[in-house]
Amino acid sequence: MSNLNKGVSKAEVTLKWDPSPLGQPAHDLDLVAGTFTSDDPRGNPAYLVFFGSRSPDGTITLNRDSKDGVGFGTDEDMTLELDRLGDSFTRVVVGVAIQQRDGELTFGEITNPSVRVLEGYNELAAYDFADVPEATAATFAEFSREPGGVWVFRPAVHAFDDTDPQSFGRLMGRV
Repeated sequence: MSNLNKGVSKAEVTLKWDPSPLGQPAHDLDLVAGTFTSDDPRGNPAYLVFFGSRSPDGTITLNRDSKDGVGFGTDEDMTLELDRLGDSFTRVVVGVAIQQRDGELTFGEITNPSVRVLEGYNELAAYDFADVPEATAATFAEFSREPGGVWVFRPAVHAFDDTDPQSFGRLMGRV
């Protein structure tokens, strides 16, 4: 659990959205997490975690990856074990990118997209992308290591027009 002394040790991020209308191409949203070191906290990520991947040290894992929003509960789920991250890491930024297969989709065109950031049973944040309807990607969460090694959570909503996870990852750290 988090408190003022312990900070956030382990977080879960969940993403859900409604499937596209019958006869329309499937909508595919992807969770993306970028890790940043003290040497380059607002530059390029040391590594990214997105569909089908996990961090090299196993501290950030994408547990579920949906390509269409069909299912019960959440469509994508990511676990961040912040207390296990190496000392060189000082920031983790999490966002969502919309895969663009059939034209360009924006959050305003996706039905009921939403994310939740949880620590155990405690909801740290919930976000529905309503204030970034024209964006194709957005960050929504930032975890940063404070002096003494304590990780803290901050909402960090920023809109982008880049849906490639690699290039989105390079942009998301600059905010």
